[in-house]
Amino acid sequence: MFASITTRPNRWDWALLPLVLAVLIAVAYGAMQMARPFVLGQPMPVSLDALALPYYLLRTILRMFAAMAFSLLFAFVFASVAAKYRQAEKIMVPLLDVLQSVPVLGFQAIAIAPFIALFPGSQMGVECAAIFAIFTSQAWNMAFSLYQSMRAVPAELHEASRMFRLSSWQRFWRLELPFAMPGLLWNMMMSMSGGWFFLVAAEAISVAGQDVKLPGIGAYIAVAIEAENGRAIACAIGAMFVGIVMYDQLFFRPLLVWADKFRFEESEGDVGRRSWLLDWVRRSRVASRLSDKAWTLMRGTLAWFPARPVNIAAANKPASRWRLPARAADTMLLVLAIWATYRVAAFIHTEVGWREAASVFGLGLATLTRVTVLIALASLFWVPVAIWIGLRPRYAQKIQAVAQFLAAFPVNLLFPVVVYSVLHLGLNPDIWLSPLMVFGTQWYILFNVVAGASTLSNDLRLAAANLGLKGWLKWKRIYLPAVFPSYVTGAITASGGSWNASIVAEYVTWGKTTLVAHGLGSYVKQMTDAGDFPRIALGIGVMCIFVMTINRFVWSRLYQEQV
Repeated sequence: MFASITTRPNRWDWALLPLVLAVLIAVAYGAMQMARPFVLGQPMPVSLDALALPYYLLRTILRMFAAMAFSLLFAFVFASVAAKYRQAEKIMVPLLDVLQSVPVLGFQAIAIAPFIALFPGSQMGVECAAIFAIFTSQAWNMAFSLYQSMRAVPAELHEASRMFRLSSWQRFWRLELPFAMPGLLWNMMMSMSGGWFFLVAAEAISVAGQDVKLPGIGAYIAVAIEAENGRAIACAIGAMFVGIVMYDQLFFRPLLVWADKFRFEESEGDVGRRSWLLDWVRRSRVASRLSDKAWTLMRGTLAWFPARPVNIAAANKPASRWRLPARAADTMLLVLAIWATYRVAAFIHTEVGWREAASVFGLGLATLTRVTVLIALASLFWVPVAIWIGLRPRYAQKIQAVAQFLAAFPVNLLFPVVVYSVLHLGLNPDIWLSPLMVFGTQWYILFNVVAGASTLSNDLRLAAANLGLKGWLKWKRIYLPAVFPSYVTGAITASGGSWNASIVAEYVTWGKTTLVAHGLGSYVKQMTDAGDFPRIALGIGVMCIFVMTINRFVWSRLYQEQV
């Protein structure tokens, strides 16, 4: 490809060359380190020397982008199937509710041994386990966002795609994905930040009774907390900030500016986003030539699965309703539910006892109260703020990196302040540990509502101004209905994420000091530390029941109202 380029490089090409080479060398070096020899039981020391942080930051970012790639692929498949097939939707959406409610620790217990067995004698097995753990903190949010956007595509656009006889493959790439792109990008940023939030659990792995700490920022933070080293915590915060700014400027900012062309409106809006890297690429001769060739190859893939020829006789034949298969699917789901209920009852009776189950259910009610109050307070604060940001692209660009940093800030780094405040001020842990649950998940509401407000049609805003709508009436008739689908998506993921975060927030440790709040999260954490697998399963199962019940009777009904 490079041999076919006869365009002479200009100054922008020479400016891009060191940056491209630095990224390629860093990725190649980090990937090579991931495949180093490893034997289970072999110590993997993590140094608290600040000079080791650039290397740890590189390893962490590579894991997070690898998990992001798999999360994006999962979101494409899940959203496409769930949005287009009613019977699949009945199974897949509740299944996603279960998956997002299962804590990262629960996934790790299942995935570590198979990955290590898949790559014997290599560090790649542990790396894959860490990437999988980060994947479980990223994928569900992106899948929900893309699914919601595909369900919200206007009917007139679907009609146009049918008139142009686009196949399902072509409709996804030409219509559904471009329509969902702004919201998907904001959720990708939130998912990336969610990966930072659970990074300590992903990189400090426990397997076969041994602790394995992979070189990375998460393991660095875990060692710093054990050593009660405040200086190392401060260095980790600085390294995180540098990493977030780097991938914001080199990856997300150019994508957000590029995605502005997918805004669904007929008149030109006030879009003020800029990206210095994208400006350089557009001015570069070699990069522009390469991008043109890449887009040409990608357009060729649209012909892989063409639309089927129209069969006139079949088109005129009355369509069959296929009631029997639909009823058969519903019957199968009912049978599976009955069987699952029987198995759960048998498990409780033989392994943990009904008294223990009732106690854990009571702990779940305590955590439910915390989640409900915190999500309500976060919604009251962040929805107006997010709408204000989303309607002002210039401010959104400035706030973006700050919001990413706050969303990525691991709650573990607040443990010194929290422990000191609770102990010295005599505060109640059941109350004052609760805000930690929503510290990292409230940003799902912010990012989703910002994405929804940023795609608000400029025509609609001009019409509201011409009609003289002001104040609360304008918010009630225009802004709040416009962002409601995005808010529901953000609230669903924030609620599920808060249940997951309760494991970290309700059981706080700093050195030898531990604070415990009564709740389901602290129960799961304590049983995990004790290695009591039946009670771990009981805690995770009760958490799944609570999350699925809330999604079914609250969020699902709100979602149906806005589709």
